[in-house]
Amino acid sequence: MPASENFDQFLKQFGNPSFSAEPDSWNMNTDAPNPSDANETYRYKYGVPIQTVDAFLRLPSPVVSSWCSDANPAGFLVNQATKCTRSVSVEKCGNIQAVSMLFYINSSILAVPKSSQMVNITVQSIVVQSLNGMRTLLNGSDVLRLPLILDELCINIVLGVSYHITYTDAGEIIEAAASLVLGAINKEVLSIQQSFEISFTQVNTKPVPLSGNPGYIVGLPIRAGFRPQGSGIIQNTNKYSQLTILQSTSNQDCLAAQGTRTPILFGYNMISGCKLRITADMKCQPLTQTLLDLLKGQSFPEYVASFGNSQAQDVLDWVPITHLHTSEQSSCQIPVSLEIEVKWTKYGSLVNPQARIVNVTATITTTTAKQLPLGRERTIPIISSVVFTDISSPAEPGYKAWPTINAKLPFDFFFPFV
Repeated sequence: MPASENFDQFLKQFGNPSFSAEPDSWNMNTDAPNPSDANETYRYKYGVPIQTVDAFLRLPSPVVSSWCSDANPAGFLVNQATKCTRSVSVEKCGNIQAVSMLFYINSSILAVPKSSQMVNITVQSIVVQSLNGMRTLLNGSDVLRLPLILDELCINIVLGVSYHITYTDAGEIIEAAASLVLGAINKEVLSIQQSFEISFTQVNTKPVPLSGNPGYIVGLPIRAGFRPQGSGIIQNTNKYSQLTILQSTSNQDCLAAQGTRTPILFGYNMISGCKLRITADMKCQPLTQTLLDLLKGQSFPEYVASFGNSQAQDVLDWVPITHLHTSEQSSCQIPVSLEIEVKWTKYGSLVNPQARIVNVTATITTTTAKQLPLGRERTIPIISSVVFTDISSPAEPGYKAWPTINAKLPFDFFFPFV
């Protein structure tokens, strides 16, 4: 805790533009056991820096300016994506550690903090990028490619690293993989932009697919799910089954179309339907439930993700679905249509706006089902529709206020004229 007695000491240690995130109290000598820790079981917790043999797993990021700082530790279960600028030159590229593969894969991760069990970082894939930006996936990922000067070019420099960590529910890391993007520079290049990313997956589970990062991408399915009391959002692992509507069939028979669904894709207005033949022996209550299941499906979700990459644990990033009913006053009301309206807005910068869902409304329309005489039939249409409405405010350019000149003249400035 900073105080007047130790403030100068803290200022000397942390007053620079960047500083090491490794505490001085870390003891990386795992061979010397601590008696007080003999009965304690270690495991990674959310946000704790991932330890390696020499320090921690680095995820370079910009600190004060856009230049890369290698003192940023990767936190456990903290998905991150960073971009920063690195100063390079062809003459010195072989001596810069941060542009070499070894800098990112040559250190072993501790399975749990203060453990002697280590997990090696394996190379999952290597993509080579040419000077004109064309990328090629290499067949063999087990080849070490170090920076090399060739014909006034420096090749095999690291442009991007993507880590993927697999862990258990006990907070133990069991696997670490890295995907790298290697590129080349010529003598005219003085700096490069590097991108870094890290993601986590629990063992024996499948990652939930995204529909954008962060905003929705047109044509990808809307992400939706349920929220049990006191829990986060629960989603179907099949992204095409989270929010669906009735799918039309060739014979237009509603009873034959039960269970046939089509996903709602962002930005696509859709309409589908079928025809239901009502006979005199059909009862109101079972018919109503059958039509509701036909329109809404077996499990209609409760929440929709605001962004294409909204996390299940961030409940505030999910929009509840509002349900409305329009009906007539009669003894037997059967649902005949489901209208879903998705209101979205452009979020963020005008240069690269991101699509964000702000409201979802599901409206069920019912009609009166009159009792038919024996032997008579009636055919009614059943319709499902989806409409996307852009409610973005018109873009308005912003201007800085004109500067004001606060000029003060001496009282006798105009003497003797005034």
